[in-house]
This record gives sequence, C-alpha cells and structure tokens, in this order.
Amino acid sequence: MLWDLIVIRLLIKLSDLKNNMQGNLFIVSAPSGAGKTSLVHALLACNQEIKLSVSYTTRTPRPGETEGKDYHFIDHANFLAMQKHGDFLEYAEVYGNLYGTSKSWIETEISKGNDILLEIDWQGAAQIRLAFSDCISIFILPPSLKALESRLQARGQDEPYVIMQRLNAAKEDIAHVGEFDYVIINDQLEIALQQLNAVVVATGLRRDRQLARQHTLIDQLQ
Repeated sequence: MLWDLIVIRLLIKLSDLKNNMQGNLFIVSAPSGAGKTSLVHALLACNQEIKLSVSYTTRTPRPGETEGKDYHFIDHANFLAMQKHGDFLEYAEVYGNLYGTSKSWIETEISKGNDILLEIDWQGAAQIRLAFSDCISIFILPPSLKALESRLQARGQDEPYVIMQRLNAAKEDIAHVGEFDYVIINDQLEIALQQLNAVVVATGLRRDRQLARQHTLIDQLQ
C-alpha cells in the first residue's frame, strides 16, 4: 500500500512537470573586449538546443552585423517609445547607446520550453534576475587587462581615448563578477566554449528538467 501511494505521488509529480515545463534562461555578461560575442556565436553553432535573444539597440551596426540577427537596430525615439510602452524586460545605457530585451518574446519562448540565451551587461543581468530568479548567469573574464587592451586595439574600431574609456569601464564591470553563478576565463576560445557548453548541458540535466523530458522512459521503467 505504501509503495502504491509513492508511485501515485510520483506520477502526479511527473504530470505536473510535463504540463508546466519551462525553458531555461541563460545570461552571459562580460566587459567589452572579453570575447563574449565570439563565444556566444560559437556556442549557438555547436548547441542547437538554445536560442539567442536578439536585443534592440540605438547604436549603429558594426561591420558584418546584420539586422535581426545581431541586433534590432532602431533610433532613439523608437526605443524610448517601446520603453514607455513596457516592451522591454530590461534596458540599459552603455557607452551612450541604449540596449533593451523584448519582454514578450522572452516570456513566449520560455513558456514553450525553449532555452534562451541573453547576451547583456551586468546592469541588464541584475534586472533580469528580478523577473527570473531561477535564471543561470555566466560571467566571461579576459585572462588579463593587457590581453583585453590588445583585443580592443585589434578591433580597429575605436580611437585610443575610447579604448581607455572601455578599459576603465571594464574594471567596473568586473567588480560585479560576484553576482554571477558561473565564471569562465576566455583565454583560449575552444576551452572557454567547452566550459560554457558544459554549463548549458548540465543545466538541462537537472532533475526536474529530466523528469519532464524523459517522462515516457521513466513511466516504462516503473
């Protein structure tokens, strides 16, 4: 009788999980020049189970960036209108440009059980945690400030004084590393990619996630 009761309770638990399975929300943050964007693109290429949230921004596209793929590029007035309307889950000003994350898109995808990745700064990450307390946050660090400076210079996009501003801002960004769940040092891209993917895969193997995904197998095994 006791065993039958345990089985019944487990089946009820599995049924609840199947009906309420939500996707995971990952946050990836880093100081400018730490290689965050390259790392995220590499992750998306090797792991088809996760989707990238495309942010809105008022900055102009950089060489090679595509509308709707890298960002939704809009002007300042339209951004403020969306902000006033409550369209953003989070928004922030970075180096004079505005960035925001679509609230409705994130909520819809998560409710479908899809895993979503947000590539945002620490300010945006703090706002996301207020709405999604169970999100998984990852901070990417450069191996050294010297390496960070070299990467910023290699871009060939900024004047020397702008690079110095970014280096100073990077120190402020790095001061918030303790707010994140995982920390990855991006010295070698391949190793950093393996570590980032390990976090994503391990999260998908959590008990509740597996009980929901593998309910048919678990039912058979019982």
